[in-house]
Amino acid sequence: MIKVNTIDPSFYLSNQKITREPSPTLDKDGFLKILMTQLQNQDPTDPMDDNAMVEQMATLTSLEQVMNMSSAIETLVQSQVVSPVIQYSHMIGKEVMYQQSDDQAESEKNTVKGNVVAVSQKEGLAIFELDNGEKIYADAVTKIGHSSIEANGTE
Repeated sequence: MIKVNTIDPSFYLSNQKITREPSPTLDKDGFLKILMTQLQNQDPTDPMDDNAMVEQMATLTSLEQVMNMSSAIETLVQSQVVSPVIQYSHMIGKEVMYQQSDDQAESEKNTVKGNVVAVSQKEGLAIFELDNGEKIYADAVTKIGHSSIEANGTE
């Protein structure tokens, strides 16, 4: 005798959960589906007006062009965003002055000089790496000048 396995009832279509999430936007594929459904279900005695169909297709074309233009503008804007490293790379070799807090007294701040040897970034902010081993944020700089190495022409 042949043993027959029963089908799990959860596989029946009637037991499947149908979930649809409505979209707030209508893309060109959705528009074409609606148009095709409208054409298939139209009254044969009163078909859709040719002008109305041409108008809908023109609307679709305009919508697609606007979406493509929006995408191109977004790409352009993203390409114009400059990294802080690139933005501050001209500072390499410059002498900078900044205030350094004394650990003993918060009110006393020493003015320190250093030559920028590298620029890095952390959390979108530029950080200058100095020849004295310090790392400071770009907004901590109080004065910028030519480095003494650059001014003398020697190291």
